[in-house]
Amino acid sequence: MDRRLLILALGMFAMGTDNFVVAGILPGVANSLHTSVGAAGLMVTFYALTYAIAAPVMAAVAGSWPRKPLLVGALSVFVVGNAISAMATDLHWVLFARALAGFGAALFSPTALGVASALASPEKRGRALATVTAGLTGATALGSPIGTFIGGFGTWRTTLWFVTLLGLVAMIGVWTMLPSVAQPQPIKLRDRLTPVRDTRVALTLLTSLFAFGGFLMVYTYAGVVLNRVTHGDERMLAGLFLVWGVAATVGNLLAGRLVDKFASRHIINAMLCIAAINFCALPWTSAHVASAALALIVWGLCGWGLIVPQQHR
Repeated sequence: MDRRLLILALGMFAMGTDNFVVAGILPGVANSLHTSVGAAGLMVTFYALTYAIAAPVMAAVAGSWPRKPLLVGALSVFVVGNAISAMATDLHWVLFARALAGFGAALFSPTALGVASALASPEKRGRALATVTAGLTGATALGSPIGTFIGGFGTWRTTLWFVTLLGLVAMIGVWTMLPSVAQPQPIKLRDRLTPVRDTRVALTLLTSLFAFGGFLMVYTYAGVVLNRVTHGDERMLAGLFLVWGVAATVGNLLAGRLVDKFASRHIINAMLCIAAINFCALPWTSAHVASAALALIVWGLCGWGLIVPQQHR
């Protein structure tokens, strides 16, 4: 295994952990900052919205910049953003820092995938991309539960310091281990957005927007949704997140096999119907440990299993 790809994967692991771990510490953040859980949930909104807007824009703006300094700079911004979040005593500063961390992630993620592709020979390019992407999927199975578990022994600030440390290690690794990479051909932002003019592409994107908006909306407030079985114990919540993350990883792998045998549209429709029923039943299934775990398994399988057929379309 190429160690340079593992360093990039670690950076992706830090990005994914930072995004998903907030769900486990949200009640603690709200109590500490004397605000509502709903207001504290804006931590996810500011991070994700900044990422969504900045990623395509900065990919076009920074298309001609040297790759290695860009990756180091992106991780530096990410680390600073999380460090400020961990030290902030006011919700406004926390939200500013979350947006800053999201900007760093938006710079790093697409650049890391491009560098992984450039480092690998053509016949190994797919495996190189899969290695780096595994850092992101691994964050759902391990990063979020570990971060939540750590918070159970300290405070929510301990969890954010953990994410800061992950980003710092990745930054040092990129600086010391990654060679200079050839510049890619820059692509204008207008050209990047051209495919959206195709109605089929636009509708496929809208499906993703609404589906994952629903999946992740509930995940963000999972600490509240599952409170009847966790009773506020973040270590118990970490165990349930681990169940969800493993199911998500399995769902992603299983979907790849299903797409090769069945039409993508049929898989998507089936997963969305099952997920809708599962969410409707959640007010009752979340009352007991066994049924809550089962609901999380179905949720993980359908939620992350949707990515592959959507990409296939």
